[in-house]
Amino acid sequence: MKKKPSPKQVTEKENNPSSDPNMLTFGGHLEVLRRMLFRIIAVVMVLAVAIFCFKEKTFELLLAPSQWDFITYRYIEKFLHLLGSEFTFNQFHINMIATELSSQFMTHITTAVYLGLLGASPYILVELFRFITPALYENEKKYSVSVAATMYLLFIVGVLMSYFILFPISFRFLGTYSVSGMVESNITLKSYISTFTTLTLVMGLVFQLPVIAFFLGKLEVITSEMLANYRKYAFLVIMLVAAIITPPDLMTLILVTIPLYLLYEVSIMVLKRMERKTSKKS
Repeated sequence: MKKKPSPKQVTEKENNPSSDPNMLTFGGHLEVLRRMLFRIIAVVMVLAVAIFCFKEKTFELLLAPSQWDFITYRYIEKFLHLLGSEFTFNQFHINMIATELSSQFMTHITTAVYLGLLGASPYILVELFRFITPALYENEKKYSVSVAATMYLLFIVGVLMSYFILFPISFRFLGTYSVSGMVESNITLKSYISTFTTLTLVMGLVFQLPVIAFFLGKLEVITSEMLANYRKYAFLVIMLVAAIITPPDLMTLILVTIPLYLLYEVSIMVLKRMERKTSKKS
């Protein structure tokens, strides 16, 4: 008859995962990692193939921010009209060209893979969580799910902000900017998609500021008091970053600076809440 483990042994096992006799060897971990990567690649490829097949809808969605009547411009006009202004955006048209024989086909493939990764990101987070869960302590498992969900939600918010605000306004400014009437702007499809994906990724990563602050707070590198004392300097740095990733346009600068600074304030709130919980446990 199998002897039942004592409460002390159970506690030691929960607090020290390495004491589990069923713990995998190094080769076993590599095998689990290989299977996880295979599943992730399979899901990404399935989504990429599906997106590739819906070419018209995909590029209709991606090229929408390049149109003069994009939804963002319409809502800005409606908001200004409510304030009593008669401001309207001027119509514009920018030619989209392909300069290489295979550029449209290759852009189609790379775009499908990129969107496949974006669509599979929730599944990727789940797989990564399942992979690292056995190595976590019980108290770490409690907040790891919420941290992963927060990271994904913040990334999606950053992507949406890039799609609806940053990229269309940047494209409008840079695409219509001209040094001379003798120079005609013809934007390549490759350049358009490259700029779109870069800005989307940058904004998705920038919106991880509260999560980064959380981990730095856990490591006791920063505190809420420290961030609160450096508010003025942080605001200047945020404005500088916004000026770098946006065109030299005051409206775009304001639209990007405000949410980034709000993320800074959210980071302070996250650290304060974490510090209160830590003090209670102490």
